[in-house]
Amino acid sequence: MKKKVLAIVLCLAVVTALVIGLVACNTEEEAKEIELPAYDGIVYPDYSDVVIPADFKIGIICLHDNSSTYDKNFIDAANKAIEELGLNSSNIIFKTNISENASCQSAAEELVNAGCDVIFADSFGHESFVREVAAKNPSIQFCHATGVSAASSGLDNFHNAFASIYEGRYLAGVAAGLKLNEMIANGTITADQAKMGYVGAFTYAEVISGYTSFYLGAKSVCPSVTMDVQFTGSWYDLSAEKETAEALINRGCKLISQHADSMGAPSACEQAGVPNVSYNGSTFEACPDTFIVSSRIDWTPYFKYIITQTVKGEAIVDDWTGTLATGSVVLTNVGGKAAAEGTVAKIVEVRRQLAEGTLQVFDTSKFTVNGEHVTSFLADLDGDYVGETEVCFDGIIKESFLRSAPYFTLNVDGITLLNSKT
Repeated sequence: MKKKVLAIVLCLAVVTALVIGLVACNTEEEAKEIELPAYDGIVYPDYSDVVIPADFKIGIICLHDNSSTYDKNFIDAANKAIEELGLNSSNIIFKTNISENASCQSAAEELVNAGCDVIFADSFGHESFVREVAAKNPSIQFCHATGVSAASSGLDNFHNAFASIYEGRYLAGVAAGLKLNEMIANGTITADQAKMGYVGAFTYAEVISGYTSFYLGAKSVCPSVTMDVQFTGSWYDLSAEKETAEALINRGCKLISQHADSMGAPSACEQAGVPNVSYNGSTFEACPDTFIVSSRIDWTPYFKYIITQTVKGEAIVDDWTGTLATGSVVLTNVGGKAAAEGTVAKIVEVRRQLAEGTLQVFDTSKFTVNGEHVTSFLADLDGDYVGETEVCFDGIIKESFLRSAPYFTLNVDGITLLNSKT
């Protein structure tokens, strides 16, 4: 009898161990990232015939440093570009933590004196200072992200660039909407509780375009979704971003995204167990339980372009817009634990539609403003904050079409702004 009981106990122990092992294995598997295949329609230029002098130098001016997801994205891309072009660290000079004031002008002048052939600045407020240095140094190329004045500056050596990141934001929104659908299906929330929160920096067009396209992506798969937006008044403020995310969660937001540059919002989500869509890079390593996906601009193609154009002595376009097809608009891998089932397949499907033009983010039939569908939108293209140029064509608001930097500023129904910061 004792032997029989012992055998039963041993069998139960083995079964229990197997069950525990399977649960642990599944949990470990869910906590991994799921690979998102790259878009297969990217066409990369061939730079193999460009001979870059050993003493060539590019200077990079960054608003912050690697602690900022925004600036880290530029730094990583610049390093990748020089590596892919066969250069090394001696060919690049970084100026980090450069504020949007006269210190930017000083940094640009220091890069001129250091022998840089092309100089790039990464923040909107850097523009006027970089442009002033460009005017005094016509033999050096100056490039600037998110700016608006290159085309009208009259300078052959000053250029703006951005990308159609609103398409990446839309794709990230689709992933968010799928997560909300999953939460509704499993009874975690009801359809009318499908509210997202968004941590924004400022009420600038770049931020408005980003959160609106994110919302429209979510709405395309989860029709009942709404979104609260709260601004911090800073591009990088760890405490403010975390506190803002916490406030949005306390208001009943079931998923958080952001256009701000610190780990504040993602860390708040991880602590609260609230799904998160980040920006400018994966936060999976720090937030494995809540990270869904992140969209970002890959600046590598642009850095390679301005380096090789400078070396060849050929013109850099005044206003360059990167796209899905240039490899400039990308998404990270997907968080296996937080993302809804089928997220990767849906992103791949919608991404192709965007790239081929069969789907338009700002299709005016898909949203309303004050209860009405939009038939006209005058955009501010020259930076004077006055809309003067029609950008709504055949029912589509053409974002980043007549200028690379975003200009969409409409307040779409379903999005509630809790404050304003300019």
